[in-house]
Amino acid sequence: QVQLVESGGGFVQPGGSLRLSCASSGPIFNIHNMGWYRQALGKQRELVASITSSGITDYAESMKGRLTISRDNDKNTVYLQMHRLKPEDTAVYYCDADVAELIASDSDSVEDKDVEVWGQGTLVTVSS
Repeated sequence: QVQLVESGGGFVQPGGSLRLSCASSGPIFNIHNMGWYRQALGKQRELVASITSSGITDYAESMKGRLTISRDNDKNTVYLQMHRLKPEDTAVYYCDADVAELIASDSDSVEDKDVEVWGQGTLVTVSS
C-alpha cells in the first residue's frame, strides 16, 4: 500500500515562513502529478499548488508569489515552501499524488496500477 506522510506544519506568526514536506512510501513504480491542497474550517478543500513529473507547476491565484512547490523524484518527495503567511492561510494542508503502484515486475515487463493517494494532513496555524 502506498502511503503519503506530511510534515512541517505548525504555528507561525503572520509574515512568517514554513516548509512542508510530503514523503511517499510503498511499492511505487512511478509518481505522476503531485499537489498540495488545503481545507479551512467550514470551507471546501482547494488546490494550493501542483507539479507534474516533468516539473511543470501550477499555483492558486491567491498564493502566487508567496510559495514554491518542488519535488525530488529520487526520494519521491514533494515540498511546499511558503512565505509571508497570512491568517487566512490557516488550514489543514494535504498532500496528494497520482501514483503508479507496482504490482509485479520482472526483467521483461512491469505491472502497475494507477491510484490516487492522500496524506492525513498537517495543520498550519497562522496567528499572532
